[in-house]
Amino acid sequence: MAVENFIVSARKYRPATFESVVGQQHITNTLKNAIKNNQLAQAFLFCGPRGVGKTTCARILAKTINCTNLQPNGEACGTCDSCRSFMNGNSFNVHELDAASNNSVDDIRSLIEQVRIPPQGVRYKVYIIDEVHMLSQAAFNAFLKTLEEPPHYAIFILATTEKHKILPTILSRCQIFDFNRIRVDDMANHLASIAQKENISYENDGLHIIAQKADGGLRDALSMFDQIVSFSGGNVTYRSVIDNLNILDYDYYFNITDSLLKEDSAKTLLLFDEILTKGFDGAHFVSGLSEHLRNLLVGKDTATLKLLEVSDGIKTKYLQQSQASSVSFLLSAMNIANQCDLNYKLSKNQRLQVELALLKMCYLTSAFNLASAPINTMPSPDGQLKKKPDTSADVAPAAAPAAPNPAPILNDAPANYSTEKKSPSAINTESVNNVKETLVAEKPKIFIPNLSSTSTSVKIPSLKDLNKGSDTLVEEEEDPYHKGDDREDFSPDDFLKHWHTYAAKLKTEGKHNLLSIFNTNAAKMLRPYEFEVVVGNKVQENLFRDERPNLLNYLRSSLKNYGIEVNVRVDEITAVKRPYTNQEKFQYMAAKNPQLAELRRRFNLDFD
Repeated sequence: MAVENFIVSARKYRPATFESVVGQQHITNTLKNAIKNNQLAQAFLFCGPRGVGKTTCARILAKTINCTNLQPNGEACGTCDSCRSFMNGNSFNVHELDAASNNSVDDIRSLIEQVRIPPQGVRYKVYIIDEVHMLSQAAFNAFLKTLEEPPHYAIFILATTEKHKILPTILSRCQIFDFNRIRVDDMANHLASIAQKENISYENDGLHIIAQKADGGLRDALSMFDQIVSFSGGNVTYRSVIDNLNILDYDYYFNITDSLLKEDSAKTLLLFDEILTKGFDGAHFVSGLSEHLRNLLVGKDTATLKLLEVSDGIKTKYLQQSQASSVSFLLSAMNIANQCDLNYKLSKNQRLQVELALLKMCYLTSAFNLASAPINTMPSPDGQLKKKPDTSADVAPAAAPAAPNPAPILNDAPANYSTEKKSPSAINTESVNNVKETLVAEKPKIFIPNLSSTSTSVKIPSLKDLNKGSDTLVEEEEDPYHKGDDREDFSPDDFLKHWHTYAAKLKTEGKHNLLSIFNTNAAKMLRPYEFEVVVGNKVQENLFRDERPNLLNYLRSSLKNYGIEVNVRVDEITAVKRPYTNQEKFQYMAAKNPQLAELRRRFNLDFD
């Protein structure tokens, strides 16, 4: 008994008419109308992704325009001599050329010679050139004249996946048809019709997974369909597709999202470990999680439900979980997943990168609750918000707020502050106790996390940060250094006296670089309590900026005026650039006398 050769579905079910082409109705309708109205161009260019029907439409067009018994709907009859010879592959009037292997000028010259021969028994002679972008530039140029003014019986159909590689002079001579990626629903329905013809049992969810994996290419979908049929023995189920195509199950993403919403970090990390154990890559998981969060977001609005390209069963799950997720959670989680995806390839510990992103997502809900909590509430040790105890009985009524003054810098702590390093929590407790002793009342404060950041942790301020303004600080504690509006007047001589006293202090500390700035660039008064120091270069500016906090603390406490400000400015116009280091001095001299560089090279001298 003879065994029939197996024909893959992509060839066996290749469309033979315009009506059977999947997902390209805008092109097939245009071509049928052009044939009916006898308005055919001399050259067509079919461009689009792989597997969307470019070559198939070119063959259907070539067959239809030569059909001697054209149907009223614009389709070829399939029974006339021209149609039968075409389907049998022995037509003398349709020529196919693969430009990938025939891309030279000689190949195009041979084609031009064939064009001179008129068709036999039909109206048109059709030339289909596939992968036309592979032609060399010389071959394109040789083809230009014939493409623009061919004989009246010659029609050229060019097909390509890379339209941008074709010369503009070629594009201007063709009617261009852009093929779309085929929609998931259209592909799933086409696969279902083939399964019914082949008596193959299937699940709609499985066909949808194949269609999504094909990424708009029907040929890829049919190839995967044949593979699944062989794997499952003619039963295309959701599980067989998942197992064979190495696709991460939807259930993993639904379960992980549930864990994120419940803030169950342990279960989240265990699910991710299970995914890695099954051989899936972390980048693949993060990409899939981002897509899952996106689907949840579009599922929250009935107007965007059409953007969910999944089967009805999976769509129901998305709708249920989207109702349990807030828009703010989904947007923040998508942002975290996107940052993780960008940093994944650059990370040395890629697993930790994903786990860190998952932990951040886990505590987004707590961050939102903390941000929206009233000021008189604070988080309890178990993570729940509770009312902050009333301390009004322990302190006097709060004083009226003082006029805003420039905040002093606290780099030099007073004597009652210890300078040894402590933990942030210890520093915070000690600073608050000291503030209670010096202030009339203590103001409560709540720190709101920055939700646009990828980090969701709440920062505990250090002693140096107590006076710095922050977007996340609702109410600031009063600064023990900032005592109301204390601004005692002083004379310029008093200021210069303390200026030189501080310079002498720098000398005893061995800060000679700063000493030169203080001795040669005395501060000038711009307006009351505001001074400016002019330096000659960026190096001096940076040195002064580093010392500025200590200087301000000294001047403010010595002159008893907490409004003093001393700023620095680089005068680049009048500044004289002098070489300072030995290397700079040598380069300065070598620029004037190049022989010095040759002398240094010959004797291997160093910059001592």
